[in-house]
Amino acid sequence: MNFENKNVVIIGAAKSGQASARLLKKLKANVRISEAGNESVVGETFRSWARQNQIEFEFNGHTQHFIQQSDLVVLSPGVRIDALPVQWARNKFIPVWGEIELAARLCTKPIIAVTGSNGKTTVSTLINILLNASGQKACLCGNVGNPFAEFVAQSADYDYFVTEISSFQLETIETFRPHVAVFLNFTQNHLDRHRNIEEYFAAKKRIFENQGRNDFAVLNAQDEWVKKAAAELKSHISFFNEGEFASEGITNPNHLAVLNVAKVLGLPLDICLQEIRAFKGVEHRMEKVRMLDGVEYINDSKATTVEAGRWALESISQPIVMICGGRDKNLDFSILRPLVKEKVKKMILFGEARAKLRTAFDGFVKLEECVTLEDAVAHARKVANPGDVAMLVPMCTSYDMFKNFEERGRAFKTIVQNLK
Repeated sequence: MNFENKNVVIIGAAKSGQASARLLKKLKANVRISEAGNESVVGETFRSWARQNQIEFEFNGHTQHFIQQSDLVVLSPGVRIDALPVQWARNKFIPVWGEIELAARLCTKPIIAVTGSNGKTTVSTLINILLNASGQKACLCGNVGNPFAEFVAQSADYDYFVTEISSFQLETIETFRPHVAVFLNFTQNHLDRHRNIEEYFAAKKRIFENQGRNDFAVLNAQDEWVKKAAAELKSHISFFNEGEFASEGITNPNHLAVLNVAKVLGLPLDICLQEIRAFKGVEHRMEKVRMLDGVEYINDSKATTVEAGRWALESISQPIVMICGGRDKNLDFSILRPLVKEKVKKMILFGEARAKLRTAFDGFVKLEECVTLEDAVAHARKVANPGDVAMLVPMCTSYDMFKNFEERGRAFKTIVQNLK
């Protein structure tokens, strides 16, 4: 599509929407933004840029006329594909793309895309590190917090685009074609958005749908759901997590996925192993915050699923004081009962999901409910003994109290650092 003088409406004014607006304006499109929330979503820097570039806004809801007077609608990932403005656009046969689709159509370099229920950020971050350490110019974008559209205008500056891709973003692709697509694992998640687990799986599988024989699908050999996807693929399949690199002491499935991608791309093994061993982890993922009075405090705010909770608990050998809660995604917490009973000395609940979590774990572990995260940390300090781990493992989204998991993780770290 030639975007010059085309009328494009962007649904959602947060990060992805703003990045789409900047990109489309460079392409000389006429840009308007429709936002369900109020003007506080848009900071003063973007507001100033929007004024200079004659960007028209509507806040506090969407209007049919505003949406339908367009040649293209671009969705931010947080907007459901069955939302009313999407229906209005499709009733008028107006194309509806996600921000990822928009950026991919303008990308002139190979894309490496990573999806899965857990571990996406760690894997995509490490792939980016390995590429740059090996002499390639790569950037990290997508669901990791840096919109793809923000970087794609500088395609000439990079050899690869490493993208973390969520199921929400995959729902709105049409031509998106990663040269290397990684499917790490699949467990229940986002069942507040997808009607059932099959619909969620169908969205995840779309990462492969435009690949051809010269592309690569990197799949977890130990995940039954992921292996199901293999039969339908046209791309070259490369399995990881089959005991490879055990002689090098690498057993973490995320690290095995990264090394598999490195092998596909022909990166030097010695450099890759060196970088993986030096990797200290990603913020808000099993992040060590502080040792106080013999208690280690860990921030795992990114653990927004039950399986991420399992991973966290299985990673710790000491007694655990577990802080969890937030907004439920219609997940079944009860599957963790045996592990919680074995590993957790006390579970401290906060946020909207308190009652559901109590129902799931009552009788399996000592429970305490708190109203705020600050109260939860204060209670954790009271009950934790030297040698214990006090760990934020929400198993829920942050949207009841915080803008995102990063804000929640930073709040947790600030509270812990301020403990006297």
